[in-house]
Amino acid sequence: MADLQEPLVRPKRKKVLVDYLVQFRWILVIFVVLPISSLIYLNIYLGDVWSAMKSEKRRQKEHDDNVQKVVKRLKQRNPKKDGLVCTARKPWIAVGMRNVDYKRARHFEVDLSAFRNILEIDRERMVAKVEPLVNMGQITRATCPMNLALAVVAELDDLTVGGLINGYGIEGSSHLYGLFSDTVVAMEVVLADGRVVRATKDNEYSDLFYGIPWSQGTLGFLVSAEIKLIRIKEYMRLTYTPVKGSLKEIAQGYCDSFAPRDGDPAKVPDFVEGMVYTENEGVMMTGVYASKEEAKKKGNKINCVGWWFKPWFYQHAQTALKKGEFVEYIPTREYYHRHTRCLYWEGKLILPFGDQFWFRFLLGWLMPPKVSLLKATQGESIRNYYHDNHVIQDMLVPLYKVGDALEFVHKEMEVYPLWLCPHRLYKLPVKTMVYPEPGFEHHHRQGDTSYAQMFTDVGVYYAPAAVLRGEEFNGALAVHRLEQWLIENHSYQPQYAVSELNEKDFWRMFDASHYEHCRQKYGAVGTFMSVYYKSKKGRKTEKEVQEAEAAILEPAYADEA
Repeated sequence: MADLQEPLVRPKRKKVLVDYLVQFRWILVIFVVLPISSLIYLNIYLGDVWSAMKSEKRRQKEHDDNVQKVVKRLKQRNPKKDGLVCTARKPWIAVGMRNVDYKRARHFEVDLSAFRNILEIDRERMVAKVEPLVNMGQITRATCPMNLALAVVAELDDLTVGGLINGYGIEGSSHLYGLFSDTVVAMEVVLADGRVVRATKDNEYSDLFYGIPWSQGTLGFLVSAEIKLIRIKEYMRLTYTPVKGSLKEIAQGYCDSFAPRDGDPAKVPDFVEGMVYTENEGVMMTGVYASKEEAKKKGNKINCVGWWFKPWFYQHAQTALKKGEFVEYIPTREYYHRHTRCLYWEGKLILPFGDQFWFRFLLGWLMPPKVSLLKATQGESIRNYYHDNHVIQDMLVPLYKVGDALEFVHKEMEVYPLWLCPHRLYKLPVKTMVYPEPGFEHHHRQGDTSYAQMFTDVGVYYAPAAVLRGEEFNGALAVHRLEQWLIENHSYQPQYAVSELNEKDFWRMFDASHYEHCRQKYGAVGTFMSVYYKSKKGRKTEKEVQEAEAAILEPAYADEA
């Protein structure tokens, strides 16, 4: 085994004004962002309660009326005079970190803000029919009391169904069910010409069904989705297992935690995630649903991690490094949202003392700050600072390459903690934007099956060690190198993140064939911006986008190197 390459040596960086603005930003967060965030959360909660009080029939009628408003609005557009179509949502409201400067060019807005209702919980079909702005906190509040849940529940409360389907969504159950979009049964979509269609994997719009995920809303407007439900229990029995050694050994310990080498399905947990705290220490967590009766048996420890004064989850898990493996029971809904209060570990950068007991006890109930408000109050200079001196990226890599990915991140970025979450990437009837390695099923690697290759999300969220040491760090160059590594290793970068990809490399990472088939078949060309230009870093001029659309017959898809 090759020795772990040391991180790059960098010169010291001279502090400028923006460094101090970031350093003392906690003042604005405490006195402005947190209070306003709490009011917004309260308003959203009251709206959810009001929606739940309505009958299903009334919610469906309101939905149908709102769909017709979208259709009417689209038909008002004059393609020769109006810009490309996009939602009326303000650019800073999105949870993702990438620029959404495409809205600064001339565009034609369609308001989807009313689509935030749970339309139906069908216990017979085991399907939840929801609108795109329903978020994870809202859906678990409705389903968990029924001992039901979505098959994949993304951890942060604010993540919406629409974003998770059009983009990317994952959770600790994805090693069983795949990505969030893989759990969708049907989608209701308003197309560019105003037609409303229901797409499933086996009807006449099956190509659209497979084309929507990862398209970032550039094929049509998703106005509702039917999503798979599973039966759950009241608690999660969670086992914390420390793993020490090299990054390759930590990666192997992570693989073994959920993908038994003997293939015994009885050893596969319901939930799994890993956190790597240093280059030689990590903690793997495996969860199994447990009944209330089991959790409350004498001798079992129940940990209600959702209380505002509780230690942040990632720090609580880290205690396994000192005290060894331990087991506890966590209420299931609180477990689902375990990373919400501290935004994984980003909360430590936003509020350096936010993890202290005095703060948690006095003000922890205000957490977390609304991500959209953090973005709205940061300004251009701070936003650019974060792009250059901070990393928020996810690397979706084949399971057998996780060790290589960890070593790459250590050498190029030296960011800790790192988040590990496995997911299946299915062989589908068509080649979508993301797809397994060709012929993976013949290698019989750990975690793989004949119908799906096991991948892992390596979450890289924090300031690099070089920045924390006051050294120079080129964020754009580091992300560019990360993206090249992903391309070379048949891996993917979720599009919510800041990207340095040019168009040629974008289509080397993702496959364009089925996506462009859907773009042309369903009239998206000339109506919606293409997914590359929507994801591209920096401002997008209308002229630039129109020229790209005009050249659609001779696209800049890269030849595989």
